[in-house]
Amino acid sequence: MAAGTGESLPHDLAQYVIEASTGYQHGFWDLVAHGATFKSTGRRRTKPGRAIIAAHRDELAGAERLAGLHLALWNARTSSPVTENLDRALAQWRQLRRGQRIVFAWPSPRGAVVDPAPANDAALRVGATR
Repeated sequence: MAAGTGESLPHDLAQYVIEASTGYQHGFWDLVAHGATFKSTGRRRTKPGRAIIAAHRDELAGAERLAGLHLALWNARTSSPVTENLDRALAQWRQLRRGQRIVFAWPSPRGAVVDPAPANDAALRVGATR
């Protein structure tokens, strides 16, 4: 396991990988995929987006506890069902060059490193950027 050495995973990236790896429903990233609008994502808050969040507050708290558990195991170098995916994400994170991103398609826990889009590329790309 790669945990505990060098740079660690950003919290949001680790949270994503853990929720996706476990199939956790109504966690932060699943709610974003279903239209939740969190202030922290930089998206404009909407009434329907806030309603999704309000309806799943308990599950959101559960997602944070789940992430805390798996990160503690990973950092202690104890295997869990998400170890391989966290290790892969950390390796990808460490290998990013300036402008590259790791792009995920919910609910897959496997990301792909992509190069910067040309200036005229209008496609929306969502991912962790170094």
